[in-house]
Amino acid sequence: MMFILALILFLGGLFLFAVAFMVTSFQGVIFALGIIAVCLAMALPMFRSAR
Repeated sequence: MMFILALILFLGGLFLFAVAFMVTSFQGVIFALGIIAVCLAMALPMFRSAR
């Protein structure tokens, strides 16, 4: 289950990276949300395996 959640977050973050260059406003916010999503996708499995 954690793998699926991390995969969805990772792919969603990559999608937000791409969308940030296509929209006309809030590019920085969308790009930052993409960075946060990718960071969470990497952090969740590492945090989960540390327990």
